[in-house]
Amino acid sequence: MFYALDTSEARCGDYKQLAANRLSFPKNQEQKGHMSHTAVKTIAATALLVCAGAALAQNANGAGAANAALQNVLQLSASGSVEVPQDVLVMRLSTTKEGSDAAAVQAQLKEIIDAALKQAKRDAKPEQMEVRTGDFSLYPRNSKDGKISGWQGRAEIILEGKDFSRVSTTAGALQNLTVASTGFSLSREGREKVEGEAQAKAISAFKERATQMAKNFGFSSYTLREVSVSDNQTSGYMPMPMARSAALKSSMDAPVPVEAGKARVEVTVSGSVQLR
Repeated sequence: MFYALDTSEARCGDYKQLAANRLSFPKNQEQKGHMSHTAVKTIAATALLVCAGAALAQNANGAGAANAALQNVLQLSASGSVEVPQDVLVMRLSTTKEGSDAAAVQAQLKEIIDAALKQAKRDAKPEQMEVRTGDFSLYPRNSKDGKISGWQGRAEIILEGKDFSRVSTTAGALQNLTVASTGFSLSREGREKVEGEAQAKAISAFKERATQMAKNFGFSSYTLREVSVSDNQTSGYMPMPMARSAALKSSMDAPVPVEAGKARVEVTVSGSVQLR
């Protein structure tokens, strides 16, 4: 006798339930005129095998379609950049002291820094010039036999702001401190002003490259699959050597000469396209 089996997902669920029921169905409860216990079990088992085969075939077809969709996919990236003048000046001023007593050296450093902070804060202004302390260190000096022969300490304050004249003039006026380093950077506001322009350049470069690559591979067009946009943080901070910087403070109350350079704001667009 031939039985037609429906291998749809819904019917396969019924077959699984039928097989579970018949596996626990007592033979002595078979009714006359109905299929035997063995026949039902055989049909249920066959149906399960057929359904399993159908599921495997469906998965294979789905995998094949997915693999086909991944063909002719191109990964690429492009960047766009804009150069902008650095608008933040950072100056580090330091002092060093030596002595045989650690507490005395520390007290001398503290006195100099406290006086410098008091003087610099009078000229401080939000964003234009901000004042803060920097490194404060104290370490022993050893003699030839390895014993502590004295102490040396170093302390610094940092002037930072967009008003270059205010920062450099204040640095030149601070007593008992020399310029350890100067550097420039780009503020967040300055970066945000040109970030959109750099992003537009990166997107345009990405589209042009995708179009050209598609033509090179013999395709007429492309569609965008996925894309990500990231900015490369470049502060442009360039500290000057300590020896050269210290020499800049040659006369008291004279502004320290400074000149800013340029920072590069760069945005990168990367992703994948489907060639068509």
